[in-house]
Amino acid sequence: MMANWTREPYFNARLADAGMPHNLGWNVPPEELVHIPEHWLMYQEPDKSMHLLLGMVYVFFFMASIIGNGIVLWVFTTAKSLRTASNMFVVNLAFCDFIMMLKSPVFLYNSFHYGFAMGHFGCQIFAGMGAMSGIGAGMTNAAIAYDRYTTITRPFDGKLTRTKALLMILFIWFYATPWTVMPLLEVWGRFAPEGYLTACTFDYLTRSFDNRLFVGTIFTFSYVFPMLMIIYFYSQIVSKVFSHEKTLREQAKKMNVESLRANQSQNSESAELRIAKAAITITFLFVVSWTPYAVLALIGAFGDQSLLTPGVSMIPALNCKLVACIDPYIYAISHPKFRIELQKRLPWLAIKEKEVSDAQSTTSEQTAVPQQTQA
Repeated sequence: MMANWTREPYFNARLADAGMPHNLGWNVPPEELVHIPEHWLMYQEPDKSMHLLLGMVYVFFFMASIIGNGIVLWVFTTAKSLRTASNMFVVNLAFCDFIMMLKSPVFLYNSFHYGFAMGHFGCQIFAGMGAMSGIGAGMTNAAIAYDRYTTITRPFDGKLTRTKALLMILFIWFYATPWTVMPLLEVWGRFAPEGYLTACTFDYLTRSFDNRLFVGTIFTFSYVFPMLMIIYFYSQIVSKVFSHEKTLREQAKKMNVESLRANQSQNSESAELRIAKAAITITFLFVVSWTPYAVLALIGAFGDQSLLTPGVSMIPALNCKLVACIDPYIYAISHPKFRIELQKRLPWLAIKEKEVSDAQSTTSEQTAVPQQTQA
């Protein structure tokens, strides 16, 4: 349905007052125009082929996420060998990623109808699920980093109990709830469509004092805080491992032996290199997944909004969805015990993972466990 042309003078006047060009040729139901940020009305309506292309990309993301995260949730919650405190965070992360892509039908419906077809109600569902799962995933990453930090730096007394892990997970969801409820009820901030009007997120375009304060606050609490925690904990892990390896080398030199590690010949890659790679990967993926959105929001609230074209604004959204899809394949599936369980349940995958003893598994988890986590 095309825009209600009886409302065009009103919106054109508002755009003219702001010194902006205008184009109301978007496929928006008349009653929904009031919910559209004026910024997007400056631009020409996207070609239908772009809507269809994005829709097909989301179909792929949706299938990859549902299958990958669904398998992780199924195996980790049903296998007794995987019911550990550390793996509770892996399950929570997979659940967040699962919810992140479970909202895809709203986007797909809008895309295949070339616009804001599901209207304001669909927008609130899409943005609310995205806010809750996105902030939850970020804080879960920080919790995983803390868990790995305590396990590796304090192997004897640093392991979390299931009760403490459960309390931390409950805190994560409690932490994410206000940032979803407040804009949903428009108590502080609001959810609004962005880009091609097929996706919705926090309103980062309104230049009121309250909205700018909201954008700055949520940027700090949902991006800066978990980012700093992740960087701090993993940098401490890397520092600890390097220090430990240095001590081992010095001791071996004093004893006139090549290495104190019995399996050094079987594992040519040093422990510090494995930990460094895992930590760098974790931090890098978190930065890649959420930094573009954070920058987009800051530009919208405090910078030059002319940089935010509809096409540009869709890139960070796709980026976040891509990371939510690859998480289970990169991290949880790299877990040796997970692969063993998956091999038992789905033998046609031909995983061929060798059984490991409890001692080997414990040693592996204490040295390389950051590979199980997500950025």
